[in-house]
Amino acid sequence: MLHIRRATRSDARAAFDIRLHAIRQQCKAVYTDAQVMAWTCVPLTEKYRAWVAKDYYVACVSDRPVATGVINLDSGELEAIFVLPGFMGQGIGKKMIHFLEQLAREAGLAQVHLEATLNAQAFYQRCGFTAGAQAIYHSPSGLQLACVPMRKQLVDGA
Repeated sequence: MLHIRRATRSDARAAFDIRLHAIRQQCKAVYTDAQVMAWTCVPLTEKYRAWVAKDYYVACVSDRPVATGVINLDSGELEAIFVLPGFMGQGIGKKMIHFLEQLAREAGLAQVHLEATLNAQAFYQRCGFTAGAQAIYHSPSGLQLACVPMRKQLVDGA
């Protein structure tokens, strides 16, 4: 059974591995091997552990973390939506999106937004997001990747 909960510091390794495997499995179809390796060949840092403990949610199956997600309730930005490859296609990512959207609604946000990887654009569109023009994502590590800014209205007329 799937349940979503706030992550703890002890979830950092699992969250890091989910991210790593999801990127390497799904993003290789639209980004170069060099981009994927530069994106994923980074160590698990203390800064990342702190971010997981502060902002992450994990979706668990039988208490095993299999997906991650983050929402910034100040800006409405969704981030770090990753699903472990063996659990993709089971609706877990969509459930994480709905969970984060509910947190946004409860916080009074009228819309949410994200920067989708090129391979994930269709997924987010199926979740009700509208795509903007392709742009460039500038990662904190200096990596630049093509992305698609996307938005979703949570409140009619907003």
